[in-house]
Amino acid sequence: MREIINVLVVDDSPIVRNVLKEILNSDSQINVMAAVEDPYQAAQVIKRQIPDVITLDIEMPRMNGLTFLKKIMEQRPIPVVIISSLTRKGAEISFKALELGAIEVMEKPRLDNPENIEEARIQICDKVKAASVTKLKKQFKPMIVKPKFNADVILPKIARRVSITTETIIAVGASTGGTEAIKDFLMGMPADSPGIVIVQHMPEKFTYSFAERLNQLCPMHVKEAENGDYVERGKVLIAPGNFHMLINAKGTGYNVEVKAGQLVNRHRPSVDVLFRSVAIAAGHRAIAVLLTGMGDDGARGIGEIKEFGGYTITQDEASSVVYGMPKEALKYDQHAKILPLNQISSHIQTLLTRK
Repeated sequence: MREIINVLVVDDSPIVRNVLKEILNSDSQINVMAAVEDPYQAAQVIKRQIPDVITLDIEMPRMNGLTFLKKIMEQRPIPVVIISSLTRKGAEISFKALELGAIEVMEKPRLDNPENIEEARIQICDKVKAASVTKLKKQFKPMIVKPKFNADVILPKIARRVSITTETIIAVGASTGGTEAIKDFLMGMPADSPGIVIVQHMPEKFTYSFAERLNQLCPMHVKEAENGDYVERGKVLIAPGNFHMLINAKGTGYNVEVKAGQLVNRHRPSVDVLFRSVAIAAGHRAIAVLLTGMGDDGARGIGEIKEFGGYTITQDEASSVVYGMPKEALKYDQHAKILPLNQISSHIQTLLTRK
């Protein structure tokens, strides 16, 4: 018998609770055990049965989500997915939730058209499944992967590189657990490092706040990417939520193309799309890093970077929050360098001294 992920939904809006119940219960692996309006009701549910995952709003009456999250993590850690309003303020608060121990953050579902509802369903169910297998859990649950698009729908694969760029570029992909992993990686890179481009699976507004937060902490200048931005030494560009980020050759360097399109590997932005574009634009001048995350986004792309002569690194299992994407990458790139998170930055700096 297939194991079921029991979810507790906590949100003060009856409409949102009902939508989340419908979305989560539409997946045969997920069961909404209860949907309540505030943390006090949630605490009563938890006394009767420990959920596998909690979806949690931030702004609620009687007790806010951050306070409740802090109590959960101190008393009985349970994987928590923050589902917050799509605002700049909501994004900033949600990053505090990540610091307190939340596994994922995402926006509340948009109900304006069927396509948005379906994308929300796919992403919410995937994030709940990812949360259920993080290292807060004692066991990993088997996942059923549904049909999905690959990077071909955004950028066709080509046989060989034709550009003449001369600059090194570092491309990074991450998902579950990636916000902290990316922060640790960037804090280890010097201010004059080659340009870095990053896809972290994250919704709109959140990527802007994520970039702002990193810019305050890291030696390099970090910003959310905009269409036409140049990839420059000392600069980090974060793919904007809900848009794919591609890198194009521009003279001897690179610039960014931000575009809409279908979900790739059930994500937008997609690591595979970024990595394929970097393979085509940079070839042997690319360094690719695939960090912690659920699923296989980036696995094929890192293999393509290897095919085009780039250097590839995957995070090891012990330091990954979820050893999904890095593990899948080894199917396409058996010679990728496998490193713990705390050694990746220094290893890249050693590589750069040899170039």
